[in-house]
Amino acid sequence: MILALFDFDGTITTRETMPDFVRAAVPRARLRLWGALLAPWVLGYKAGLVSGSNIRGKIARCGFRGMPEAEYRAAGERFAREVLPTVLRPEAVARIAWHKARGDTVVVVSGGFDVYLSHWCRAQDIELICSKLEIEDGVLTGRFDGAQCVLGEKARRVRERYVLRTFSAVHAYGDTAEDAELLALADESWFREWPEA
Repeated sequence: MILALFDFDGTITTRETMPDFVRAAVPRARLRLWGALLAPWVLGYKAGLVSGSNIRGKIARCGFRGMPEAEYRAAGERFAREVLPTVLRPEAVARIAWHKARGDTVVVVSGGFDVYLSHWCRAQDIELICSKLEIEDGVLTGRFDGAQCVLGEKARRVRERYVLRTFSAVHAYGDTAEDAELLALADESWFREWPEA
């Protein structure tokens, strides 16, 4: 059996979905306020001066701190149902189906939030390793629950959950430099391309 590891944003989807989720889940007044304050950080990120982890941490803190858990979870379920199906890459969906038809273990390994990815992965009957936001007493703190599932943390979590040598092969799919450590786990990896079925 093969272990098939898929990055989500930009690999399974046509674009990053976390900004879409933030816009869908965070109240507009709060978005306007924090959007203006975070604008220099976002520009720094786009210019390569601010890391993705840093900007995601700031967005989580500003956007979600104090949000009721029930509101957050409802937004995640709605986003998975209404938005994610509109941004899927047909070639990625086909490759996932190919692995599943062979009986392979398919895992999404993403820096995105569990609150929407869990719904999508459950509907596809595939496994998930991803980032989570911390919740205390029914309210989001604005902090990540553990490390963000990016860069080397992706590979660390895969090795923590799966004994790689028990699989006949590991396949991995990614689209950015943040996927390098994940792709390095694989016997066969694809970066911004899809193999012939």
